[in-house]
Amino acid sequence: MRVTVSNSTMSKSKVLLVEDSKFLRMANERALSRAGYDVSTAADGEEALRIANDKLPDIILLDMMLPRISGPDVLRALKANPATLDIPVIVLTSLSQQNEGKLLSEGATAYFEKSSLGLDQSSDRLAATMETVLNRVNHKKRLDLRLKELAIKKSGGG
Repeated sequence: MRVTVSNSTMSKSKVLLVEDSKFLRMANERALSRAGYDVSTAADGEEALRIANDKLPDIILLDMMLPRISGPDVLRALKANPATLDIPVIVLTSLSQQNEGKLLSEGATAYFEKSSLGLDQSSDRLAATMETVLNRVNHKKRLDLRLKELAIKKSGGG
């Protein structure tokens, strides 16, 4: 089953895909690029933090089992950095879902257990989830901007 996603959200969306498995990294990068995303990749936690700071992606797909700096430590570092704090992070992991609550409380936006996804379907499901997350983030930004505009209008007397 192929998921169709609108190009309006994705055409300019920058994705950082952090995955130490070369096979999974290349498969997901290819699928996400075909879906219209501008994809950067990192093979370890150190590289992920550097690229996140340099490119400020719109969304990050983060594996938890990484060399150099672990996925949970990368997530905490991203959420502690004012420059990357608001970037949504979708966690990809081979660990069981018992970790989901902890990861979500530490700032993850969504969680995917790799073993529960068929490789052929995972990229389509990821693309659909990413579009949902990006739409939610963009909606929140529009609401925040509108609230600021209304506050300025009200403080200026109308």
